[in-house]
Formats: sequence, structure tokens, C-alpha cells
Amino acid sequence: MKTLLSVLVGAVLLAITTPATKAQGRQPVESGKPERIVALSPHLAELVFAVGAGDLLVGTVEYSDYPPQALSVARIGDAFRIDSEKLAVLRPDLILAWPGGNPQTLIDALRDDGYQVLELAATGLDSVAVQLRRIGELTGHAERAARVADIYLAKIDRLRVENLRKAPIRVFYQVARRPLFTIGRKQVISEVVSLCGGKNIFADMDSLAPVVSVEAVLLRNPQVILSAQTGSANPLDIWLDYPAIAAVRLENLYRVDASLLARAGLRLADGAAQVCRLLDRARQKIGD
Repeated sequence: MKTLLSVLVGAVLLAITTPATKAQGRQPVESGKPERIVALSPHLAELVFAVGAGDLLVGTVEYSDYPPQALSVARIGDAFRIDSEKLAVLRPDLILAWPGGNPQTLIDALRDDGYQVLELAATGLDSVAVQLRRIGELTGHAERAARVADIYLAKIDRLRVENLRKAPIRVFYQVARRPLFTIGRKQVISEVVSLCGGKNIFADMDSLAPVVSVEAVLLRNPQVILSAQTGSANPLDIWLDYPAIAAVRLENLYRVDASLLARAGLRLADGAAQVCRLLDRARQKIGD
């Protein structure tokens, strides 16, 4: 259970962060197309495949499982620790790193060891397209990357337009139940909630994944409660003991697909669409 909790919270803490420097990965990279790439996060591996450069990916980290081809790529560790010997065997000429997710000490150590490291910062919904184009330029797949990025942005823009004038609705997003983790305003899932016309009830908190109390949730009285927790047990059952909460009274308790929302990849648009559909369903109940 502790392992599952750490994965869930880690995904929310690290999937999309806002580092103070090197935003959007604009630091210079040596000329020449890389031939052996290592990605230090699942979402970066996903983006390499998305631009058509999957054949260049020789290494990645644990939990890289999309697209299915990523499962066959060699593992060198996880987002926090890597096996230096395994990395050396792969002989990468470019390492894609994740500032705010990978420890800066790890990134600096890789550079000290002579590796070329490109930091690609995921700072929100639109930054996915920026990363796609950057990876496409580096790998010689700029045309495909631009096309994929445009399709992704069109999906996000369509959701913005469709939900622009919808009635606001108070949303609580549950990351884990014990302790009760949620999302602060700097987490991209909070941006997704806003995109869909919702209001994250803990958007006033700067922490990416703050721990809150049941009493605090009761006070803010969400009209919808969402959870991306996995497993057979329903993580939303704990709220059934609190019928005073509007979301419970209206039966607006929904589970969302964590694999779509927890990574800064193309599927983030699909996760946002799912959240928007659920908020529309909730609005219908509120209007009844």
C-alpha cells in the first residue's frame, strides 16, 4: 500500500512542475542529430515515440509503459535514482531530463560525468506542444512533431472554447485518502479543472500536493469529488459518511483515469476531456 501511495503522490508532485530556471528546455544542445537517447521520465519517453523517434530511444525509467513499445526499452532506474553502470553501457549521446521531477543533483552529476543533458520543463497544458516540437527538431522529425503538437493544441483549445461560459462548479480532487492528499494551484490537474469550468477548492494553496483534513473539505463543500486512485477498493467511499457535502448529496463522486492526467504527454488532452465530461454530468445533477 505504501508503494502505491508513493507512486500516486509522486505522479502528482512531479508530473508537471514549475521550475525556476531553464523553462521549456531552451538551453543549447550540440549540433547533430542524436542517435542514442535516454529519457529520465515516462512522459519524455512517450513524447519521443510521439514524434516518431522511438527507434532512437535506448533507455528510460520505471513506469514507462506508453506507448506499448516503451515496455521493451531498457530501464536504468527511476526518476530519482539511476544505475550509472547500466547508463554507461547504453552510451547515450543525449539524455532528456525533467527539471522539477528529476533531482537537480542527479542532472548536474550526469553533466559532470560528461553526458549531454537537455532539460525539458513541463509547465502546463500548452508546454506539451513546446516539448514535442523541441524533441522533433533535435531528432530530425520536426514536421511530424509540429503536426502532432498542432493536433494536441487543437484538442485543448476546443475544450477551452466549449467550457468557457459554463457554470462554475466547486471541485475537490483526491490524490490519496490516507493521508488525504489533493492538488494545489500549481499542479496541472488544477489547470485542467479550470479549463473545464471547475474551481479547485484548494487552488489557494501553493503546494503541488498538499495534505488536507476532512474538516477542510467539509468547510469548502465541493459539488464534485474526483479521484484518480487505482485498486479494487473505491477510494471515494470515505465520503459517504458525510452526506452534508454537496458532492455526496448529488452523487457526484467520480473516478478518473490516472494514466491520462498524471503525465505531461499527448494523452493529457484526453484526460482533460474526461474531466470536462464528468463536470458536465455533475452540472446536470445540480440543475435537476
